[in-house]
Amino acid sequence: MTRRTKIVLMLLSLAMLSLGLSGCKQDKPTLYVYNWGDYIDETILGEFEKETGIKVVYDSYATNEDMYVKIKSGGGSYDVIFPSDYMLTRMLEEDMLEKIDLKKIPNAKYIEDRFMGREYDPKNEYSLPYMWGTVGILYNTTMVDEQVDSWDILWDPKYAKEILMLDSQRDSIAIALLKLGYSINTLDLDELTEAGELLKEQKPLVLAYVVDEGKDKMVAGEAALAVIWSGEATYGREENPDLEYAIPQEGTNLWFDVMAIPKGAKNIEGAHQFMDFLNRPHIAFRNADYLGYAIPNAGGRALIPEEISNDRSIYPEEEDLVNAEIFVNLGQTLREYDRIWTEVKAH
Repeated sequence: MTRRTKIVLMLLSLAMLSLGLSGCKQDKPTLYVYNWGDYIDETILGEFEKETGIKVVYDSYATNEDMYVKIKSGGGSYDVIFPSDYMLTRMLEEDMLEKIDLKKIPNAKYIEDRFMGREYDPKNEYSLPYMWGTVGILYNTTMVDEQVDSWDILWDPKYAKEILMLDSQRDSIAIALLKLGYSINTLDLDELTEAGELLKEQKPLVLAYVVDEGKDKMVAGEAALAVIWSGEATYGREENPDLEYAIPQEGTNLWFDVMAIPKGAKNIEGAHQFMDFLNRPHIAFRNADYLGYAIPNAGGRALIPEEISNDRSIYPEEEDLVNAEIFVNLGQTLREYDRIWTEVKAH
């Protein structure tokens, strides 16, 4: 073999190696995740990438309805989503989800039995619980000197322009329904109309309709009262000692956010790996520590300091939830909720 031939062969080998490496980069698996805004400790994503070699592309949404519309319209090819209980039911009814294989998620064994087999997915064929909690009132004790134990306080004129409501149709309409003594899942049009009128009556008192920014406004002392999810309340209380959280006596929404795989997902294997990773006890603990929400993972909860894991505003007992309801899918009546909420916001 001549020297020139050796050089040519060496160059060809290097070229082929380069193409191979380039191909490897292109073939690196990707996992597309669609979650609520500020709803995961993002350092966990980097650890998952490093361990598995799977690149995570992470997008966020503000409401269940936003997520539903995007998935339904085919926007974004996501592999893992985080719908709430009632939205999972709706997506199941519309054949929008893939089944999960629990054999590929061995760390699901750490999830407490009471959080498995719930009514929205009785056999956990399509989802695993991620976070859970309640909806209540976060209030500033330097601005509110009375007992906060009823939704009625959100209609008190003395707190005009000091009240934050959730920019979420199901949650805000639910509060009006609870104040009136009705179910948060009512299908009765007269009850819904009454709730809508009550929210219109309240609107001049409302400083703003918010989502994630509500906790920051309360921490900054910009409002006296805020309707808020329990985990957001935990963050607020940690940042501002003047804040307290209450679950009104009329009742509340007991909610569950879950992990699921949308129909047509490209990386179903990676989705299972991701769900399993999030259910490792120390990962579940870190997520809970970052977010402030209650986790269904018993292994993770065991790592949480007792003053938090025993705090009944974060981890309520069954007796605290006697008047709590879980949202269910409303079917065609959802259009009435949409209409009423649109009217309230335009009022």
